[in-house]
Amino acid sequence: MLSVLRSIVQEVNAAPDLGVALELIVERVHEAMNTEVCSIYLLDPETNRYILMATKGLNPAAIGKVKLGHSEGLVGLVGVREEPLNLHNAPAHPRYRYFPETGEEKYKSFLGVPIIHHRKVLGVLVVQQRASRLFDEGEEAFLVTISAQLAAIIAHGEASDIISGLDFTGQKAKDICFKGVAGSAGVAIGSCVVFYPLADLNSVPDKECADIEAEIAFFESAVESVRQDIRQVGARLASQLRPEEQALFDVYLGMLDDTALSGEVKNIINKGHWAQGALKEVVQEYVRHFEAINDPYLRERAVDIKDLGQRVLAYLQKPDSSEEREYPQDTILVSEELTPSMLGEVPKENLRALVSVLGSGNSHVAILARAMGLPCVMGVVDMPISKLEGRQVIVDGYKGEVFSHLSPELLSSYSVLVEEEEQISKGFDELKDKPCVTTDGHHVSMWVNTGLMTDVMRSLNHGAEGVGLYRTEVPFMINDRFPSELEQRDCYREQLDAFSPSMVTMRTLDIGGDKALTYFPIKEENPFLGWRGIRVTLDHPEIFLVQVRAMLKASEGLDNLRIMLPMISNISEVEEALHLIYRVYHEVREEGVDVKMPPVGVMIEVPSAIFQVKEIAERVDFISVGSNDLTQYMLAVDRNNPRVASLYHSFHPAVLQALYKIVCDAHAVGKQASICGELAGDPGGAILLAAMGYDILSMNAVNLPKVKLVLRSISMRWAEDVLRRLLCMDSPQVVKSTLELALKEAGFDQFTRPVRH
Repeated sequence: MLSVLRSIVQEVNAAPDLGVALELIVERVHEAMNTEVCSIYLLDPETNRYILMATKGLNPAAIGKVKLGHSEGLVGLVGVREEPLNLHNAPAHPRYRYFPETGEEKYKSFLGVPIIHHRKVLGVLVVQQRASRLFDEGEEAFLVTISAQLAAIIAHGEASDIISGLDFTGQKAKDICFKGVAGSAGVAIGSCVVFYPLADLNSVPDKECADIEAEIAFFESAVESVRQDIRQVGARLASQLRPEEQALFDVYLGMLDDTALSGEVKNIINKGHWAQGALKEVVQEYVRHFEAINDPYLRERAVDIKDLGQRVLAYLQKPDSSEEREYPQDTILVSEELTPSMLGEVPKENLRALVSVLGSGNSHVAILARAMGLPCVMGVVDMPISKLEGRQVIVDGYKGEVFSHLSPELLSSYSVLVEEEEQISKGFDELKDKPCVTTDGHHVSMWVNTGLMTDVMRSLNHGAEGVGLYRTEVPFMINDRFPSELEQRDCYREQLDAFSPSMVTMRTLDIGGDKALTYFPIKEENPFLGWRGIRVTLDHPEIFLVQVRAMLKASEGLDNLRIMLPMISNISEVEEALHLIYRVYHEVREEGVDVKMPPVGVMIEVPSAIFQVKEIAERVDFISVGSNDLTQYMLAVDRNNPRVASLYHSFHPAVLQALYKIVCDAHAVGKQASICGELAGDPGGAILLAAMGYDILSMNAVNLPKVKLVLRSISMRWAEDVLRRLLCMDSPQVVKSTLELALKEAGFDQFTRPVRH
């Protein structure tokens, strides 16, 4: 049954549109379960009614005409209950609803299962038979499994049809909303430019070609390049292979002949399709064919076909140096998975917002977007990006939503918001040289998080008082080897000199988890709970000692260095790291470098450290909270996984209680407490952190002016009152909505979510 299930999912996944996908589902399930009827009803979100969309066994004329209310009939009952309904005599059930046009009166047995995607009921999958019997456990389990497997495909199919201009009922689409995760606050309106990774067949869109003969010649050139590559590899390995193994290269070459793959691709190009799309269609058809074969050897040939297809595609996608891609002035950059290198392709003055199918609000691209002040939405998993090129959309980085097919009303509303945000931004300039002091005289130090020299001017222009987190892994990540002591020293000196005399907090190397070095790979089942941060550098003291030595030498004559240790989970790690730091300090002094011993602090980002803050603080000079990782570990949520991103709550009561305990325990032993996570850059979060007593709030430079504006406009007494109320609450949603209401009442509704639709 597993092979049948896999075959159905693969075939349906390759369907060109939702209608074909639904037809394939009912056809294949009808065959696999040997039932007399298989039907799919989808829930229309506009009317909240179930519509018969596909059937095998009922009257096909009823498709699109039979409609049931949200809780009407057996189909509605399955949807409301969100669980299977298995009946041996369906017409006898009190909720049974008979539709004469379907011709279903002769079917007694009924098994319906809900189709659920991201907690949302999309529809109901039904099988029926004439005989009066209960479907057995195996049949029910199969239908539940197929429904769960196909839910995402159906959701994506609905989205694809909608983005083409129609919803699945055939009505004209308007203000279509794709929901993701808020990556970076702000609102933008612009034109989509879709980036596709090279040699990814699944990401190739459908396009027509203007010159068929030129497209065929281009394809033949790519195929010939692959042939040459294969011949070269075969010749290079000839002395190491037996004749029968060498023959495998001839098989590869044979697959590229006009009688095989190449011929079929050309046939599709001749119909007006571009080479990349034609190649994708043929390769995927070959792959489906081979993967459906029971013989293990033949089934593995699907891998060979994929490999050949990607090799040819790579040549088809090689950029033409004479043809540069144009970017509109209002570019919304869209991709399956955005990367920092993609951002660099677009002129910064043209880039308005970012949208990514994969990733979460705390992935590196989202953090980079916040640093650049760009609205960003991540994890929009159901968005069909292949149909977005050139389309005007709205990106709402506050709520994590992307709108297409814009009505004049929605476009007008968001245009006002964009203009308001621009006006607010212009008002920040006058705050640069003003201290961050509340109306009742409480000073809060405003520092920044940096990693690149490009951050420096932005930070200084926004009035940063220091650096709460300098990510030292950046020089390690841009090299193809570990940087030398001199290279590190020069890099660190630039930062220290730029911010002098303000303090710069340098975090020692924090690799592992979501930060990998190509030349020092760490392969683990669960990298976030594995070998990362201080664990790596203590296991490799040669890396740690060189880095600390470079930091100390870079600070000579400036004395504005602070060293911070990441991922500390117990006291022994602190003591071992301090021992190495003091050792390097004395060695550097003996070399004649006139430098003071810098303050050393610890990042609190592991739950175990929360309960040893006093003991840790007694051994170091300051405590700094990494609220992103701390929240992730406390809530057991991988912040880079869009499937669980909605469970990541910075305002979770447990997180707030932990943050309050940390600052209280640090102050109890007379040590400074700072925080350098994303929560500090949120105006509402900054109010709570200031009320808790944090001495330093460190954030991305782009957020500093708005946080300063808010804190300068409130009293600490008011902030402490808000904090007291929130600490008594037990729901993150209630905490957040209450905080937003307090901000609105204080006149800061523009810093919550300023959307009016």
